[in-house]
Amino acid sequence: MFFGFNITVIAFVGLVVLSVVSLVYAAFYRRITAAAQTEKRLDKVAAPVARHDPSAATARLDGVARRKNVQATLKEIETKQRHKASKGRNPPMSLRLQQAGLKMRMPQFIMMSVVMAVVTAIISLLLGAPLLAVAGIAFVGGLGLPRFFVNYMRKRRQNAFINELPNAVEVIVRGVKAGLPLNDCLRMISVDANEPVRSEFRHVVETMSMGVTVDQAVGRLYERMPLPEANFFAIVIAIQAKAGGNLSEALGNLARVLRERKKMKAKIQAMSMEAKASASIIGSLPIIVALLVYLTSPDYIRILWTDPAGQVVIGCSALWMFMGIMVMRNMINFDI
Repeated sequence: MFFGFNITVIAFVGLVVLSVVSLVYAAFYRRITAAAQTEKRLDKVAAPVARHDPSAATARLDGVARRKNVQATLKEIETKQRHKASKGRNPPMSLRLQQAGLKMRMPQFIMMSVVMAVVTAIISLLLGAPLLAVAGIAFVGGLGLPRFFVNYMRKRRQNAFINELPNAVEVIVRGVKAGLPLNDCLRMISVDANEPVRSEFRHVVETMSMGVTVDQAVGRLYERMPLPEANFFAIVIAIQAKAGGNLSEALGNLARVLRERKKMKAKIQAMSMEAKASASIIGSLPIIVALLVYLTSPDYIRILWTDPAGQVVIGCSALWMFMGIMVMRNMINFDI
């Protein structure tokens, strides 16, 4: 006893509080570091570049004025993109369906969720699960499985967009060098490119046909494809539209950067496969061991869900195991 309190209870409460705090920190760690890195990049881009050329005073003044214009444009674009990103981290389901490329409305999605909940509830009842477990399984089947499917399709479509975007940018570069207007190059991409780049650029062309400027139409591409690559493309077009410059050179550099990012992602994925395999083995090992013990000696492990103390132990163990899995997930997932 410690001042009238049980030391075991105090230690248990302390461990639970520490676990919850660690889990919250692990969930928001990537967002905090991403915001800090964004601020550093903005400071580097906005830093003035001093050029000393005493024989060309007029050209130097023009260069300084253009740099100031580019800096102001970058700040304006970054403010808009930051606002869009804050709204795009957790978009509504209707926007997720569009980003996934599914021709499905919200009423149809709700109907599919209800059907999945009913099907999973019936299957669990046929397997002899208790009513409380049936309710939990129906809840997961109705809310979890449809959203998992939409997120999976959304992620796959975004990966396909990333793989095809450098080719589309290089087509635009060749067209601009050949003397074609940017609008015609975008129309060419909306007809000849592979999906999903073709459909996304078709949206851009249709928006331009309604009287929207090129930079605004391309800027909306980031709303439908919340990816850094789409953001880069929109920023390059916006800077060229407001500050001028060599569009073919800028887009050529962008295409090279996109291909280098793709190569870097492939290298990171190859280098992290060992860590991912180790994390998978460590995460699945307690479940496999518990299953084997239950198959060989069911009376030995049954106390975990029949005794109240065992239920507390298995609940705390599941919480700490989930926290460890989330920490390992953040350690082996890299953003570039």
